[in-house]
Amino acid sequence: MNEKKITNVCLLAGKIMLQGGAETYRVEDTMIRIALAFGVEKAQSHATPTGILFSMGETEPTNFVRIVKRSTDLHKVTQVNSISRNISNGLVSLDEALQQLYKIEAEVHAYPIYVQIIAACLASGCFTIMFQGQWIDFFPAFIAGGLGYSAMVFLQQIIEIRFFAEFLSSFLIGLAAVLFVYTGNGAELDKIIIGSVMPLVPGLLITNAVRDLMAGHLVSGLSKGAEAFLTAFAIGAGVAAIFLIS
Repeated sequence: MNEKKITNVCLLAGKIMLQGGAETYRVEDTMIRIALAFGVEKAQSHATPTGILFSMGETEPTNFVRIVKRSTDLHKVTQVNSISRNISNGLVSLDEALQQLYKIEAEVHAYPIYVQIIAACLASGCFTIMFQGQWIDFFPAFIAGGLGYSAMVFLQQIIEIRFFAEFLSSFLIGLAAVLFVYTGNGAELDKIIIGSVMPLVPGLLITNAVRDLMAGHLVSGLSKGAEAFLTAFAIGAGVAAIFLIS
């Protein structure tokens, strides 16, 4: 039994899943199942949003992987789950699993930036209508939502301070919405803003926080909940700043 390779496979699988937006309890369960499939019966794993701990046994040395960047890539999470099932069924060897995980880690499944922006535009306009806005507000929300999402993508690349990009993006959305209504191109300011900020809302983060809390992972659940709250607060503060100065 190659303990080093088993450890590498478990840590790499957990790292890919955590970076892709998986719940921490799912990450821990996958790592334990992989280790068990390779004959390690007393493996221990502990995952938080910022790191993973793994040990081959209760008294064995502990390995640590730091998680710096997290995004939403559920396709990679699904791929790792598939590899985990194949390992459990004996369809994939240790070396094959390691190579497949390295390949998944190197792949980029995210849509191009322009596609994401177009999707944000359409989502903003549709959310405005869903929240009982008028059709005249569809185009203002379309533009404001795309503008805000573009700003967030750009600002996250140049500003290292967390939540500052969300604040400036929502501020820009509020400013665009006010200008549309002021010039007569929009009817209901609140509906335009609500629809436009929806692409910025941390929906997956809130869902994972609740699921982790329900699974008994209090540290991860509370930390993700706090991150979601601060993100929502930054979005709200940006919109509020527009109302204060307008």
